[in-house]
Amino acid sequence: MRKILITSALPYANGSIHLGHLVEYIQTDIWVRFQRLNKHEVHYVCADDTHGTPIMIKAQNENITPEKLIDNVHKEHSKDFEDFFVSFDNFYSTNSKENKFFSEDNLINLMHLKK
Repeated sequence: MRKILITSALPYANGSIHLGHLVEYIQTDIWVRFQRLNKHEVHYVCADDTHGTPIMIKAQNENITPEKLIDNVHKEHSKDFEDFFVSFDNFYSTNSKENKFFSEDNLINLMHLKK
């Protein structure tokens, strides 16, 4: 049995999922299901990419906070994936406390390796 970690490109949290996105997520979901049918341990994860200028600009244009935009778009993205039967083990946000912790932790570990 293989242990496989799978992800897809992170959708930006400044707009809707479009057909191009869906093609990738559906294809990846099919591959995940195939691996599970072959008795492999698979973890399919993804997240809204919530960092960057496009999110800040869109939030400003909508006169809301970036956090509110991120929350609204995450709900929309999650519903879209559910409607198309894309089944992540975890669909989250790069704006999460956990992502911040693990990113900083990895950076610290990388800095120690360079010494």
